[in-house]
Amino acid sequence: MSIKLHYETTENESSASWLVLIHGLFGSLDNLAGIKRHFSQHYNILSIDLPDHGQSQHFESFDLIQTAHEIDAVLKHIGADEYHLLGHSLGGKAAMLCALHYPDKIASLMVADIAPVDYPARHDAIINGLEAVDLATLDNRKDADKQLSEHVSEPGVRQFLLKSLYQNDQQQWQWRFNLAGLTAAYDEIRSWPSVKMQFTRPTLFIKGGKSDYIQTAHQDAIAALFPAARAHVIQGVGHWLHAEKPAAFNAVVENFLKQQSTN
Repeated sequence: MSIKLHYETTENESSASWLVLIHGLFGSLDNLAGIKRHFSQHYNILSIDLPDHGQSQHFESFDLIQTAHEIDAVLKHIGADEYHLLGHSLGGKAAMLCALHYPDKIASLMVADIAPVDYPARHDAIINGLEAVDLATLDNRKDADKQLSEHVSEPGVRQFLLKSLYQNDQQQWQWRFNLAGLTAAYDEIRSWPSVKMQFTRPTLFIKGGKSDYIQTAHQDAIAALFPAARAHVIQGVGHWLHAEKPAAFNAVVENFLKQQSTN
């Protein structure tokens, strides 16, 4: 089987459950490293780079359902028969589609600050900023930050994006994500495919209290696909809730996982 996604595993005892971590748009598996560190003492951890991100293969076109199939291929490759799945943002969409297509393999699902709905375009400034960075003339990250700041005002968002900026073996600056491919596929990324399946196992949606990614209007769409879903709001954080309040986020995930082990 050809594995097209880059992944890393942190293996514990052979009897330990698997926890799969999937990052969001323009990120990489390193974004969820804090979660991996917290849970690696008691779980086998699988961290995955999404297609067109990190060190995963670049595809001609990003496809949400195909992404779910590629994630399942990795899980078959490492021999994980059942696992807990946690995805943030775009990774949350991928996690939901994995759960819907492969429900018998997933013990529980955790979705961080995203819903199974179409979203309006809200990354135009980020895409414009990334495209405006002149990689060929960069001297350092500070130059990239300055160019990016003309489109992206939030320092935290810029620092998140700049984590994917690196120099290749020829000392040329590059983005680890496939900027051209992701930009071309942005309508697919912000959409939600028409699916008829349901995932009936335990599901938790974790919302940032200051984020508008999960709204009351999304409840029907969530309930139709995930009838066992419940929600937890972490107050005082936005969309990057796991980075803004890592201890609170990890505690929510830990409590949810403990409930599954006692049921």
